[in-house]
Amino acid sequence: MCDYSLEHLASRPAKVGDKLVTTHFKHTLTGGFCAVGEPNVAVCLKPGTELAFDHEIEIPAGFWLRPKKLVSKVARFRRVNEGCRAMHHDALELPDGQLIFVTRLCESQFATVIQLPTAERRHQVSEDKAIEVAAAQSTSG
Repeated sequence: MCDYSLEHLASRPAKVGDKLVTTHFKHTLTGGFCAVGEPNVAVCLKPGTELAFDHEIEIPAGFWLRPKKLVSKVARFRRVNEGCRAMHHDALELPDGQLIFVTRLCESQFATVIQLPTAERRHQVSEDKAIEVAAAQSTSG
């Protein structure tokens, strides 16, 4: 779920409504997402997860230049290069089809998880229904 470069960090899966921030994790050479207020816990996204950024997504433009704005505030998480374990896999797909590695994002960009992948949503709804049924059965018995 998280990129190979984050395997040694504490992590947790993303949930709808999570407020995330882009970061470069301490004692690593990589970046990713963490929850606001939890800088040492990587938040892992599943392919298809949709994010809404507070501002246009930015990547470094080059030495001494301002960050490049990508003219998009929404993105869908994707996995790429899965056939090669030693390459980064986490990327964002912009509405125009452009793919950006998560490790290339400028730090301190805020985003909200607005939607999980369809299979993940079905699983979450099934769990919620099971809890409701169990609660109803325990109160009626």
